[in-house]
Amino acid sequence: MKFKLDIVKYRFLFLLLSAILLLPGIVAMIYSTVTYPTHTPLKVGIDYTGGTTLQYGLKESITNDKLADVRAKLEQGGIENPYLQIINVNSQESTDLKAILSIRTKFIDEGSADQNNITNIVGQEFQSPELVQVSSVGPTMGSELFKNSLIALSLALLGIIAYLTFRFQFDYALAAILGLLHDALFVIGMFSIFGLLYDVQIDGLFVTALLTVIGFSVHDTIVVFDRVRENLKYYSKKMTFSEIMNSSIQQTLARSINTSLTTLITLTALYFFGGVTTKDFVLAMILGIAIGTYSSIFFCSVLVDIWEDKKKSTKTAAAA
Repeated sequence: MKFKLDIVKYRFLFLLLSAILLLPGIVAMIYSTVTYPTHTPLKVGIDYTGGTTLQYGLKESITNDKLADVRAKLEQGGIENPYLQIINVNSQESTDLKAILSIRTKFIDEGSADQNNITNIVGQEFQSPELVQVSSVGPTMGSELFKNSLIALSLALLGIIAYLTFRFQFDYALAAILGLLHDALFVIGMFSIFGLLYDVQIDGLFVTALLTVIGFSVHDTIVVFDRVRENLKYYSKKMTFSEIMNSSIQQTLARSINTSLTTLITLTALYFFGGVTTKDFVLAMILGIAIGTYSSIFFCSVLVDIWEDKKKSTKTAAAA
């Protein structure tokens, strides 16, 4: 067997690249945990904190300076800690609306004086705003949803860990598990950065995307490890483990890239042409699938090779 892609030769370079990819997100999560009132590593939406979101359709574009002015007017009007976000509207969705102004605040009743106050302030700042959606989640329900999301995520991880431990030997399973954590940490870290820079909030759809990404990532890793295990049966006496690893990656590389690429093309189309309510979900999927493809080839495989080298060195030292 011949191979062209020498992953093992540059394994420490790929580990360094993984560290570079993860470090900004980790720093953002630590900073967010310290600075956010909720003390969470991500900016959470009303699905988890409770509150009311009002969305106003506007016939004009909104600048960041204008957004700051509206926030100041709302605070002066007695609205506590309003969270404002601009949602761009695709031209094919509406011929009149140019943008949607999303305002999140504490839980308020529909038609209450607070809601009327917000509507009046928005009406003073923009021409003929249209209240297109009002959604509310109570604080008790928000806390329950957050707890259930964590339980679902934990159960999924435990199930995958149990399966990997049963399916592969310990070092393969551990590498795949670290790959899952690598991918999840990258996606969470990126959304922590987006929360700090662009006020992106997470909701139930984000957890759904994270679970999907974890499943996709472990599937890709299993394909590579299965090929390694198969090649070891036939070539363990003719080739070194590093050569077998490189060859296995080469054999599965086209399949991994083609599968991920077709999925990413679909997701990219959904991101640019789909509805505004699913953009963050699709973005999480795009980031997760991209990093999952990378980790299965350049991270998990490299870890297994390093451990095999260490085991070989230990055996050699013991024999001497």
